[in-house]
Amino acid sequence: MNKWKTSLTERISYGLSDAADNLVFQMMTTYLLFFYTDVFGLTASEVAILFVVARTADVFESFIIGVMIDNTHSKWGKSRPFFLWYSFPYVIFAVLTFITPNFLPHSGKLLWAYVTYLGLGFFYTAVNLPITSILPTMTDNEQETTLLGVIRQFFGSSVQIIVAVFTIPLVELFGKSNQQKGFLGTIILFGIISLILILNTFFHVRERFSNKEISHQPFGEVWNMLRQNKPWIIISIVIFLYWLTTAIKNQTTIYYFKYIMHNENMVSLANSFTLTALIGVVSIYFVSAKLGKKNTMLIGIATAFVGQLVITFATYTKNLPILFTGIFINCIGGGFIIGLVSIMIADTIRYGTSMGIQAEGVLASTDDFGVNLGLGLGGLITAESLQVSGYVSNKTQSAATISAINLNYALIPLILYIIMFLILLGYNETKIKTALK
Repeated sequence: MNKWKTSLTERISYGLSDAADNLVFQMMTTYLLFFYTDVFGLTASEVAILFVVARTADVFESFIIGVMIDNTHSKWGKSRPFFLWYSFPYVIFAVLTFITPNFLPHSGKLLWAYVTYLGLGFFYTAVNLPITSILPTMTDNEQETTLLGVIRQFFGSSVQIIVAVFTIPLVELFGKSNQQKGFLGTIILFGIISLILILNTFFHVRERFSNKEISHQPFGEVWNMLRQNKPWIIISIVIFLYWLTTAIKNQTTIYYFKYIMHNENMVSLANSFTLTALIGVVSIYFVSAKLGKKNTMLIGIATAFVGQLVITFATYTKNLPILFTGIFINCIGGGFIIGLVSIMIADTIRYGTSMGIQAEGVLASTDDFGVNLGLGLGGLITAESLQVSGYVSNKTQSAATISAINLNYALIPLILYIIMFLILLGYNETKIKTALK
């Protein structure tokens, strides 16, 4: 076993990079649809189209950023300088996205939403994708890679919980009865913290294992490697399905509690149960050492499915104790899944090097690609289903809209977990280990 290469400071700084991104990212995935429809003043249909355009752009941007990383020559390496170069514009566009320009006509506000949201998507990718691409270059110790991935997701999940629980209270604190001011004050606070943490990552992480002879290959060679890298293809599909599920469910949560349970403030309490994701995240290091990463993720998907099954029953019976039990179980499974993503991508990157191609940027782009495509399609499904069902903001909803909310919150995620499980069965972990010996 190779000796460990990273210090405690470097490990924590690496993990805090995901915490930094999640401060803004979770605001975007959980509350932006609600912000646009109920605060900013767009219709659900306009938001649906915006999400499709933005996520389509982000899909291409993920690949572009990946190629940029693979073609970067700097004294800091290939991935690390992106934390320095793009942290400032990332935070600026995050703040701009949550500004409501009431001095503009509706068409002007819609244009503002497009420019700021598209810009935020690009710069998010520019600071997030390097977190995944830099991982296999920090150490060549498989156990240490797993530990780094767990630390990353521990901090990322912790901040996800903080955003889920404290966003609404912070909006009320900063805005009182004015949600426009409240959301703006909240994102400014999160943005400042995010900037500090991203810069901290830049100053403390290092790229140690990069083979100059194979690290800048022609794209044609990279493409041939991608086509043959079946484990990468499978994990890419799983990532997409996970974020599709997450987007549909998370963006529906506030609508479920506001219009079905008639208690918007209960969102924070429901989201607080996502703390259990940390149980899954921390367990990865120990479970994967015995069962392997594939089987550990399969356990996570099965656990998430059981939790979602409980959520589905509670959704239609309006039983809060059972609902919170389902969220508790579901989030444990989600912790296993999301915690293993960057670790398994790192394995597919190393698998690519066994074919003579080190393209950590392009291979890591599958993470952001899956996130963006999943969130885009999830946002489209959620927003369009509300629009088709006749949703009208801040009004009593029709039976059709109630049915759409229940479908998005309960049944669709249930089906997606089954598909996710079946696809991951094709992941050949033994083949990766054999190639890397």
